[in-house]
Amino acid sequence: MSVETLTLDLAKIRADFPGLAGGWHYLDSGATAQKPQSVIDATVNAMGRDYATVHRGVYARSANMTLAYEEARRKVAGFIGGAEGEIVFTRGATEAINLVAQSWGGANLRAGDRILISTLEHHSNIVPWQLLRDRVGVEIDVCPLTADGRIDLDAAARILTPAHKLVALAHVSNVLGSVLDVERAVALAHGVGAKILIDGCQAVPRLPVDVAALGVDFYAFSAHKLYGPTGIGALWARAEILDAMPPWQGGGSMIDRVTFEKTTWAPAPTRFEAGTPAIIEAIGFAAAVDYVQSIGLDAIHAHEAGLVKTLRSALQAMNDVTVFGPEDSAGIVSFVIDGVHPHDLGTILDEAGPKHQSVAIRAGHHCAQPLMDHLGVPATARASFGLYSDESDIAALIAGIERTKRIFG
Repeated sequence: MSVETLTLDLAKIRADFPGLAGGWHYLDSGATAQKPQSVIDATVNAMGRDYATVHRGVYARSANMTLAYEEARRKVAGFIGGAEGEIVFTRGATEAINLVAQSWGGANLRAGDRILISTLEHHSNIVPWQLLRDRVGVEIDVCPLTADGRIDLDAAARILTPAHKLVALAHVSNVLGSVLDVERAVALAHGVGAKILIDGCQAVPRLPVDVAALGVDFYAFSAHKLYGPTGIGALWARAEILDAMPPWQGGGSMIDRVTFEKTTWAPAPTRFEAGTPAIIEAIGFAAAVDYVQSIGLDAIHAHEAGLVKTLRSALQAMNDVTVFGPEDSAGIVSFVIDGVHPHDLGTILDEAGPKHQSVAIRAGHHCAQPLMDHLGVPATARASFGLYSDESDIAALIAGIERTKRIFG
């Protein structure tokens, strides 16, 4: 499917999203994506007509729901090129990274071991490692960025030593939209004997991902940025790594046999899913995968790349606007306006009136305060696209920026 074909289908695509009704200009998909009707219907049916618990019931509806739940696992795994036994359902990508830190990290890392992250990481790929550092004494190194805001893998090559046991990096920056050369990062990490974890939250909605081809060890992502429900995400990990990891939460489902003297564990991935799982959300997750695959990630990426190019060009034509990140950023554009705080811009853009349209952007530090320090700003304004975004969203944003600048004189 070409960009042109996708553009011609945009009216139909936008009609799939009830959250966009009324012509709302939604440019905050990097925070959370709107949901297509097919995902809404799947979750409503799972909550109502089809609802039952999974794994434990001997009655037919429970068996059917169990099949649907495990089919969701297969779909989510296949979406990123993995096998169903390699997908752990979590509350989101944040929990997925914490799972790795607490289970794999707690079992394998000791005082003096080192972890490499980067300047642009989301807090969810910083704080879990700091908690691990405080608990076991590992050291954390920070890879710098290139001048245009990419993770500097040349610098990473100089930093990495055999003392490094883990490299944890974002596939796509949630602020700058810069795309990591994952294959090179994997080669560098494995070259010193380290494992590598990739935060794929901003990548999976807009880039084809094949974890087996990339060679990563861990890959974390969430459903709600992929047009699915909140409250669920996934950790993919190589089967042999998952099999060797101890559980991190105890309770129902994750056990094999419980006595007061000793408990034995279920095999992975069940070992990491204590308690009643997010049944409804998993089914919605699978419906979101179906929807995205029906359009095609290559087409989505090409479409968003065209929008990024258009917006960056329009912003760069304003001499009082600073645009961050590389020219080929993936679906995300962050910027600041001289004399206008991003929060003020976001508030004014949200106001609808007879002569202006409401536009939703993100304004703040985007859970990336170390990156803000690096950029020398307290916050940025961020426009992030989805597969439903179009040129009218950009036009409304630019008009809103001009209006804001007039207000601020």
